[in-house]
Amino acid sequence: MDKRNFAFDKVNFILLAIGMAVVIVGFILMSGPGSSETTFDPDIFSVRRIKVAPVVCLFGFLFIIYAILRKPAYVPSDDKENSAEANGESMKPTENPYKID
Repeated sequence: MDKRNFAFDKVNFILLAIGMAVVIVGFILMSGPGSSETTFDPDIFSVRRIKVAPVVCLFGFLFIIYAILRKPAYVPSDDKENSAEANGESMKPTENPYKID
């Protein structure tokens, strides 16, 4: 199968995986013990849960967006079936038929 038909290449999938891992780390940073009606945990308002974790998630989502929008590098095809030489056409530039002398 021709690799030019795919929207993503290997690098895009690696970047997506890294972005998802960063988002998961952000959600883990947000987790912790919760408060109940009888006990109050002041850790619920910690800097880690309120500021750091959402910023880490934001960077992860931005990284995922970059991975989706990144255009893969063009890899020229080695197929002789679809090439111009296989069809009997020359790869040399031709003269311009509309040239006025």
